[in-house]
Amino acid sequence: MLQTAPYRYLTLDRDDGVATVALTNPEKRNALSLEAMEEMLAVFEALGADTGVKAIVLRAVGPAFSSGHDLREIQCAGDEADVARFRAIFDTCVRMMTAIQTIPQPVIAEIAGIATAAGCQLVATCDLAIASSEARFATPGVKIGLFCTTPMVALTRAIGRKRAMEMLLTGDFIDAATAESWGLVNRVVAPAELSGATAALARKIASASAFTVGLGKAAFYTQIDLDQPKAYAYAKEVMSMNALDADAREGISAFLERREPSWKR
Repeated sequence: MLQTAPYRYLTLDRDDGVATVALTNPEKRNALSLEAMEEMLAVFEALGADTGVKAIVLRAVGPAFSSGHDLREIQCAGDEADVARFRAIFDTCVRMMTAIQTIPQPVIAEIAGIATAAGCQLVATCDLAIASSEARFATPGVKIGLFCTTPMVALTRAIGRKRAMEMLLTGDFIDAATAESWGLVNRVVAPAELSGATAALARKIASASAFTVGLGKAAFYTQIDLDQPKAYAYAKEVMSMNALDADAREGISAFLERREPSWKR
């Protein structure tokens, strides 16, 4: 069940099938501390199990979408206790990022400001992303001696090897237009249009069959790393089973009868 008491690092709102998760620690530039990631993981897992939620928007309060990990938690004396603590931090990060892609609802990142390091990883992980023209993105760990290795996983899959390597090796910012052309975000809009554009995309997704969207999202991430013959073999089985579902039968009938579909779920 969703937590009813206030969260410390985020807020959660729901409106007509769309849930909005907002990071609310602008003083720390919405850093992904261990506690913040634990809250996010719990929220995404709970939303994933909520059949009333059909799309999720992830946004942030303040000038930063997220600055990445809280570096105060990664300062160390270099002993074995530090290794265990770091593994707990990065394991939670991986679990949280993985949850975003394994829950059935599409997660749309709404980026108004900067997204750096694990914050950039968060953008790359989300299923879709819309950015303000003022947004900027970087993986600057190399500049402080801590290579952005876990952000690299999501970033490489989003924008490809050469572009990811450039970001990782230089640590330099790219602007929103570059992020769009490289495929890190889907669309760039004027700052005043950001919330409206994100909400419109979320509502469009929420108007579809939740079963079909969830099935398609899972199939997308399953096939993406398969070679083409295996991907087709998998996809044809999924599509065959999808065609048997009540929502597919309803959707096809509605199209042929020129009426709006009435989804079963």
